[in-house]
Amino acid sequence: KRGTVRYIGEVRFAKGEWVGLELAEPGGMHDGSVMGVPYFVCAPKRGAFAQAAQLSVGGASPTASASASEDAAAETLPSAPATADGSISLGQRVMWAGSQGTVRFIGGVKFASGEWIGIELDEAKGMHDGTVMGSPYFACAPKHGAFSPAAQLAPGGAAASA
Repeated sequence: KRGTVRYIGEVRFAKGEWVGLELAEPGGMHDGSVMGVPYFVCAPKRGAFAQAAQLSVGGASPTASASASEDAAAETLPSAPATADGSISLGQRVMWAGSQGTVRFIGGVKFASGEWIGIELDEAKGMHDGTVMGSPYFACAPKHGAFSPAAQLAPGGAAASA
């Protein structure tokens, strides 16, 4: 994807230095604001963040190391089999924000601190395909992926507000 750098620096959602991009075409995840913090301004679905090592300059072909990273992206990052307290396990059916899904990832993530649950939603009501900011946590269809803290999930696909 092609885009223009709009921000470089520290962010609240992850450690390290991040590059904020305004994408040339829709396909991003935000409008320059993430978790209520404005880093730059662009049209909705045109904003994305990446680490500098994931980018190439001037539309040049990706370097050999970037190509190797893309090949590795076909595989997902390792997941814990269950949450630290044992309340949620991989493959378990859950309800998140009114949508049913299946737990596909449990563990730490680059975009926030703490333990996160990756969910493959039954319907296209998610935000991604299991890859967030270039990290492949799990694989699912576009717009079927979501992440949540365990406290925001109801086990068994039962209604969260029951």
